[in-house]
Amino acid sequence: MNKRLRDYGLTIGSLPTGPNNSITDVTGVKVGHCTLDDGPIKTGVTAILPHAGNLFTDKVMAVSHVINGFGKTTGTIQIEELGTIETPILLTNTLSVGQASDALVQYMLEQNPDIGLTTGTVNPVVGECNDGYLNDIRGQHVRAEHVLTALSSADSSFAEGAVGAGTGMSCYGVKGGIGSSSRTIELDGTTYTLGVLVLSNFGLQQDLVIDGMRVGEQIAQIERTSRSASDRTAAVPLTEEREKGSIIFVLATDLPLTERQLKRICKRCAVGLSRTGSFIGNGSGDVVIGFSTANRVQHEPTASIVPLRMVHETSIDLAFRACAEASEEAILNSMVAAKTTVGRDGHLRVGLQEYLEEILEQTRA
Repeated sequence: MNKRLRDYGLTIGSLPTGPNNSITDVTGVKVGHCTLDDGPIKTGVTAILPHAGNLFTDKVMAVSHVINGFGKTTGTIQIEELGTIETPILLTNTLSVGQASDALVQYMLEQNPDIGLTTGTVNPVVGECNDGYLNDIRGQHVRAEHVLTALSSADSSFAEGAVGAGTGMSCYGVKGGIGSSSRTIELDGTTYTLGVLVLSNFGLQQDLVIDGMRVGEQIAQIERTSRSASDRTAAVPLTEEREKGSIIFVLATDLPLTERQLKRICKRCAVGLSRTGSFIGNGSGDVVIGFSTANRVQHEPTASIVPLRMVHETSIDLAFRACAEASEEAILNSMVAAKTTVGRDGHLRVGLQEYLEEILEQTRA
């Protein structure tokens, strides 16, 4: 297992984490990957399962939120209209959204023989980022079997960094990918968990900030003073590049919430994003998909009026803080855990871990 941010003695925020500091600290949530890593093929699929049952018959309340809309997703229109998710959530590369969506539909049809016959159709949820710098994205290498592998491998323990959908992603000029973090809060004597998983693929190198340290500038200084250009061809200054990356946040919680409250919490992912240094550029597709496992919606209701629990608005600030902290740390974990990767046409993204110890030694000297 690769190191994470806290292995370097860095702690984000003040709230306690769940036992694994992961989105799967929310009971029932599981994550699986299928990683395609072969020469110029650097891509894959990541699947997030809100619970282990049949999501079509036992839906979770959900929202989507667009921070900046330069992205391509499926399913978010219906999530916004009906406030539920009825399939696992898939993440992949931009040009494989269609293949992933088709495979997810087939997966749901096999579980539910009534879909499209005696009941309605199904709303597959897929998010994406563009991994074309490292991956042969035009090859559209993701297939149905890769989606099924990600779904079938879903577990409470999962890898981070350059795995699954994160295999070919870049973040702040170094290697990006999959990262996660969680926070717990106590209300009325009960402990609740909020977890975030990210697919990170955004940012200009000089903007990177970690726990208040201007790490991006320090990386540039390390490159100028101690390494030749031939050693690190990809770690070039990015001051003349445009911000055109993306990030997908998946937020899970067991807090009982209305869709409106869940939307308010999801908006705080932008706080965590900005704390890492992002200014959320014009070409960035920054999307949040959030769900609560507390209030379920049955596909076939037993009554016309159903009960709904919610947090009192005066107590929601703790959830806001939890979201901001977990989002920030999930982004940083996605980079710290990611290995150095050489992809298409020799393009290189260096793992942040190769710089971090040196930067921390300089900072603490």
